[in-house]
Amino acid sequence: MKLDVLNPHAIKIIIAARSQDSILAISRRIGLSYGWTYKWCVELDRAGILKKSGKKIFLNEKSPLYKKMLSFLRSVFSDDVSFHYSVLKLFGIKYCFTGSDAVFVWTDGGYNIARSRSHYPIFIKVASSDRQIFEYYVKKLGLKGRIHYMPVFLESFSFHSHNKMPVDSLDETIVFMKKYIYNFQPALEMIQDMYGKKIGIRYKEVKTNA
Repeated sequence: MKLDVLNPHAIKIIIAARSQDSILAISRRIGLSYGWTYKWCVELDRAGILKKSGKKIFLNEKSPLYKKMLSFLRSVFSDDVSFHYSVLKLFGIKYCFTGSDAVFVWTDGGYNIARSRSHYPIFIKVASSDRQIFEYYVKKLGLKGRIHYMPVFLESFSFHSHNKMPVDSLDETIVFMKKYIYNFQPALEMIQDMYGKKIGIRYKEVKTNA
């Protein structure tokens, strides 16, 4: 195996690849051109991690190198919060952040609640049709530790994009925060200031002249 096979593109392919897949589908999931995805799939085929058949690929899940790569990825990223947020786009599923994580996204990471070093749930909506695929990746990557997903599977849902992240709409998030206002009053004021929303929240201490 060539040393340059261990590069970010190949790692993303290993993460994104399903048991049976296509080079085109993988290229779309990892955001890499078809030509470059094809090149690295060929290299991974030579390394014994993939088996290429025309434009289709098959994961060689019995490959010792593949097992070592998965073990490495799990050990490095199982406690990495940012990885759990960013890797979802490699799954090729319909999802969006909801609840407390919608608040987290809309406040640009400025308000985070009910998390700890030992317990970090990530709240997402996932299309019911993608449930099996979602669970496949969670098992494959070992994403069930202290950082874990709290998915709600729905037949259909709409979402917006903020900072390139799929998320409940701002109005829907505000409704959620108002429902649990004692937890999210500071966040409501942040949203009010950031987006010019007239929510009528005054959480900060009012400074007066002594």
